Amino acid sequence: MKKKPDLQPYKEQLLRMRARLRGDVTAMADATLKRTRTESSGDLSSMPIHMADIGSDNFEQEFTISLMQNDEGVLDQIEGALERIEAGTYGACVECAARIPKTRLNALPFTPYCIKCASELQRRY
Repeated sequence: MKKKPDLQPYKEQLLRMRARLRGDVTAMADATLKRTRTESSGDLSSMPIHMADIGSDNFEQEFTISLMQNDEGVLDQIEGALERIEAGTYGACVECAARIPKTRLNALPFTPYCIKCASELQRRY
């Protein structure tokens, strides 16, 4: 566990990451919804004519949705890290309670796991 004053840089970094990701998710959702509305409104001027174009559009839409889901997962992890800062448990592994090294927190400030537990979880899944 870290002392309160040492946590401020992590909290600021997490808040910046959250703001950026929220903007990214919102922009992707808006673009996907706009494309869906255009297609459902019957506006044929922007509709692809060739089957390959339709396949490309479908792939792009699925890819965007996948990115949004990934970003939402990271947002959940960021929220969890901010909650751990407030609870005073930030920097301790949620699995084994060992101290998470500062170098790991600098690289992944939202990580809830030490390297050992993260490796073990990856092996399981």
